[in-house]
Amino acid sequence: MGNPLQQRRTPQELAAVGQVIEIKNKVSDFERLGEAIARDLRALHGDNPLPAWRDSLVCGRLNFGFADAQGKLPAVRGHAAVDVWAVCQRCLRPFSLPLRVELRLMFGDVAADGYEHWELDDGTLCPADLVDEALVMALPFAAMHDADNDCVALTVAGEKPAPMKTPFANLKTQMGKEN
Repeated sequence: MGNPLQQRRTPQELAAVGQVIEIKNKVSDFERLGEAIARDLRALHGDNPLPAWRDSLVCGRLNFGFADAQGKLPAVRGHAAVDVWAVCQRCLRPFSLPLRVELRLMFGDVAADGYEHWELDDGTLCPADLVDEALVMALPFAAMHDADNDCVALTVAGEKPAPMKTPFANLKTQMGKEN
């Protein structure tokens, strides 16, 4: 039968049987996610910066069903999680970045409250593509360490960075003085 995560079927078929897919696959099984991570790491560290990053596990679950009682609106609910390697844009060092996504998607022409609409080119879908796309969309535009003390750029001799001054910090007070 094969891996249901990789099989291309219609959302109606998946929903009609109440397909449940447990996800426990490597990052290397998700093409776009792997490409995005590789591009980020390669830009800083050459061709093979962290040899085992492709083996990180993507874990989650997809539950296909219908969003309506009449069985006309196929939908999927689920989640996926993985810790990927990213390059901190402040200190330019690799770090482990947790990605967590919740999926509530509907397929077809109608959308219901609480669901995002997902368009299909040919009426079929590969569940792995849903997970791949959701994880890529969860990647931050500029990855940075969560904690300031983890970032080398922000910890010089144990000191906290000086607060950043912006050119518009006093704009509100200055506008009030002109009246």
